[in-house]
Amino acid sequence: MVELRARPEFDLNSYLASIGVGRRIVRFEPKETLFAQGAAADFIFYLHSGSVRLVVVSDTGKEATVTILSAGEFIGEEALAGTKMMRTARAVATTACVTLKIHREEMIHVLRTEHAFSEFFLKFMLTRSLRTYADLVDQLFNSSEKRLARTLLLLADFGKADQPQTLIPKISQEMLAEMIGTTRSRVSFFMNRFRKLGYIEYKSYGGRINVNNSLLNVLLHDRPPEQNASTPALDTGSPAAHRKAGRPKTV
Repeated sequence: MVELRARPEFDLNSYLASIGVGRRIVRFEPKETLFAQGAAADFIFYLHSGSVRLVVVSDTGKEATVTILSAGEFIGEEALAGTKMMRTARAVATTACVTLKIHREEMIHVLRTEHAFSEFFLKFMLTRSLRTYADLVDQLFNSSEKRLARTLLLLADFGKADQPQTLIPKISQEMLAEMIGTTRSRVSFFMNRFRKLGYIEYKSYGGRINVNNSLLNVLLHDRPPEQNASTPALDTGSPAAHRKAGRPKTV
């Protein structure tokens, strides 16, 4: 009788942290390109550490930062959409990065055969989809100040289950302006106001920014606290209020 060997249990963390068939660990230096816009999409990266920004360049040469990705995220998942897919953006390391590079065929294989991995990837894709939807709503309905506050909080990982990092990757005001759809001068104005209110702190080393959870006040209120405090009181209908407004006194 032939003895059947039990299939070893799949270890998700071990798979993502190790090399094997169709996957290898790749390190990138700051400003190094992971993949170029228009290149063939035949592999996916899983980001272990560092941060990566996705950049789109228009036909006229105008460049815009779409988003910044952090550890625990996949990059280049459009490779799964088909064998002849092209990259729609350029991925550039903003800090030193450690990644797992997974070829398309291996990614499809593990998604089909390992339930733990497919569940993990599906959760990531749903989270990414919800964030993209929230980004669209943010652009349509929120002020540039609220969009900036939300972007800073996302970069600091506020809202995630684990402890937020508070120190965000080094990022220029020009890049922030591209991400929220406004001008650098407006970003500079809001960043100075956030600093004066104690919402953010500039660190002397590395030019990084510390984001405090008090920045949530900008999202939870229509106006920053110091503006709310000076907002004129509502008209109560008193004679004095009517005379001040130039309306006749009600008898």
